[in-house]
Amino acid sequence: MDNLTKVSVIGLGYIGLPTSAILASRGIMVQGTEIDQTIVNKVNAGQVHISEPELEETVQQAVKSGKLHASTSVMPSDIYLIVVPTPFKDNNEPDISFVENATTSSIAHLKPGDLFIIESTCPIGTTEHISRLIFQSRPELENQIHIAYCPERVLPGNVLYELEHNDRVIGGLTDEATQKAKAFYRTFVSGNLHGTNARTAEMCKLVENSSRDVSIAFANELSIICDKAGINVWELITLANKHPRVNILTPGCGVGGHCIAVDPYFITAHFPLESQIIGQARKINNYKTFWCIEKIKNAIIEFKLEHQKDPVVALLGLTFKPNIDDLRESPADYIAQRLSQEYSASQFKIVEPNIDHHDTLMLSPMADALAASDIIVFLVAHEQFRDIESGDRVVLDFCGIRNA
Repeated sequence: MDNLTKVSVIGLGYIGLPTSAILASRGIMVQGTEIDQTIVNKVNAGQVHISEPELEETVQQAVKSGKLHASTSVMPSDIYLIVVPTPFKDNNEPDISFVENATTSSIAHLKPGDLFIIESTCPIGTTEHISRLIFQSRPELENQIHIAYCPERVLPGNVLYELEHNDRVIGGLTDEATQKAKAFYRTFVSGNLHGTNARTAEMCKLVENSSRDVSIAFANELSIICDKAGINVWELITLANKHPRVNILTPGCGVGGHCIAVDPYFITAHFPLESQIIGQARKINNYKTFWCIEKIKNAIIEFKLEHQKDPVVALLGLTFKPNIDDLRESPADYIAQRLSQEYSASQFKIVEPNIDHHDTLMLSPMADALAASDIIVFLVAHEQFRDIESGDRVVLDFCGIRNA
């Protein structure tokens, strides 16, 4: 890619900031755009607002080299990368207003030959919708710019590596747009680049995570059945997976994260009659969280009846998966907040070793929580919890850490 090429990355979150840093490390001029001035100031100081291994060092080097600069306004570039959130409305209808706003903020700067790529998770047809938005405002650009969709598919805690090494699916509105986008991603991606059309690329992202959601729903439903049948679900899954063509996943207290717990709704919202399995999987995984809450409440009642006092409950883990600091859509975090609202806050000792502060919950050191607790609840299988001795305390293990 020409060294004079400039890239605007709009959205400096969990994907946008690492992508910006990697591009800058390749010698490409990157203008990062973020509406939060605090984040802009941090990035320009070589600091980061998210926890990700090696990210701060990479950002520091990118800023120091002069290849990465952040601003609250979009600057003229040659390539525009939209990496903003796509939240949900109350009815689980996807909200693409952030994508639309990011596009609107870029329209005045677009010129013939530019490449415009959406990475944000979107409903099917969004890329076409965004193209109409652009051409309504700038009709002279029709057939003059290249528009494509390329979803991210990375694992928190390993983002920098996976952005470079994972395969990418790239769908342009035209074949030329697909090829232009592939040439751009080749500047920093060593994985294979698979070209397709925009709608297929949009659907691919949604299907990948919906498939995982369905598989997890089977494991979660199985855990509920086994609890009622008096069977150790962890042993059962281990034995069933000895079959050469069976691979049952691990149950948990629900499903969290910015992808698996969210992406299926992009399908069910627009294809409610057709997405029966996908929709039911979402219901099962959401139900598992409430089922865990009821199990904890029942354990509290049983303890109080037996000992004539309220128990102290240690809730271990808040993040949506082990060994990260990410609370997005976390069922464990939801469980802790619901219980803290229904009971006295002093009755719970909440432990999350991967974060220093929580906006609404009081965190306790693990040693203090264990020393004070009558009931131990494993919500997330963090490494720090693996050697905990429960003694004669009541134990509820929703993540299988005691059977690992």
